[in-house]
Amino acid sequence: MPGPKAAVTLRPVESSRAWAAAAIARVEQDTVVTPLREVPLPPEWGVGLYLKDESAQPSGSVKHRLLGAAFVHALAAGQIAEGDTVVMASAGPAAKAGAYFARLLGLDFIAVVPRSTRPEKIAEIEAAGGRCHPHHPPVAIYREARRLAADIGGHYLDHFAVAAHVIDWRGEAGNIAAEILRGCARPPEWIVTGAGTGATSATIGRHLRYHGHRTRLAVADPENSAYFPGWVSGASDYATGMPSRIEGIGRPRMEPGFLPSVVDLVVPVPDAAAAGALAHLRSLTGITAGGSTGTCLWAAWRLIDKMRTEGRTGDVVVVMGDAGRAPALDGTAYAEAIDRFLATGVLVVPS
Repeated sequence: MPGPKAAVTLRPVESSRAWAAAAIARVEQDTVVTPLREVPLPPEWGVGLYLKDESAQPSGSVKHRLLGAAFVHALAAGQIAEGDTVVMASAGPAAKAGAYFARLLGLDFIAVVPRSTRPEKIAEIEAAGGRCHPHHPPVAIYREARRLAADIGGHYLDHFAVAAHVIDWRGEAGNIAAEILRGCARPPEWIVTGAGTGATSATIGRHLRYHGHRTRLAVADPENSAYFPGWVSGASDYATGMPSRIEGIGRPRMEPGFLPSVVDLVVPVPDAAAAGALAHLRSLTGITAGGSTGTCLWAAWRLIDKMRTEGRTGDVVVVMGDAGRAPALDGTAYAEAIDRFLATGVLVVPS
């Protein structure tokens, strides 16, 4: 005799899909086209330097693009539903962006952060609508976030795992590479960005190749990061085991979202050079930016020096990741080197 029929519980498809569709539309309407800001150079050089100012994003950083795309991906996949709690493992701009989008959709948000996280970083996440869950040791925050999400029936948003594929790198809308190319009077020679998850460099690199642009992509990499040695050696599993001191970029291991094959050059940058480049930028233009921008700026100065040595003209665009704080390091020698470069046309790298 066949047993009794098992009870089947169906989700209310109409209402859940309507909420998801409205949520996706709300997220996709939120990204703004950020401005290009010029850094003045001697006009006789024939070289332009521009900052793609991602601090103008609603949540204040370039991570806004990745987290918006990650939320859309999770909503479309049915992984985030109305009333859910979203959990992330991050204490930086990504967590702030995640909290922003969760609040936009009326969802609870928890960021699992290292216990050593500075109070001001926790305050920023909370101001964006999130709650922080401190955990120790720092390397275990990812496992803790996954456990916490499972225990409360929430969704663990692993922005490192999805970084390489959730952003539309082919299209125009919301695409940082397309915005840069549209905003420049001539195709830039170089676009310079940092790499945290690798999402920004993967988006820019694939867009340039897909559309046949001659613009090249450089990634600026801080001390202790695995991206430069991993790119040079071709070792996809390269790891340093040491954290970056520059917020938002540099990783102790090669992350899955970083695509070495679309990067034309990785420039290793001393952390003191990032501090010096930021100090010089502030004195020259009044622009305040975070450590990742300083790292990219020093790489840009090296590229401009190479262009001048080779007798080439053109533009260099730096992705200004956020307006965060500069690293607490003495960058005086590097700031002075940039000053002399602008005065003499010769960049002498401090030893």
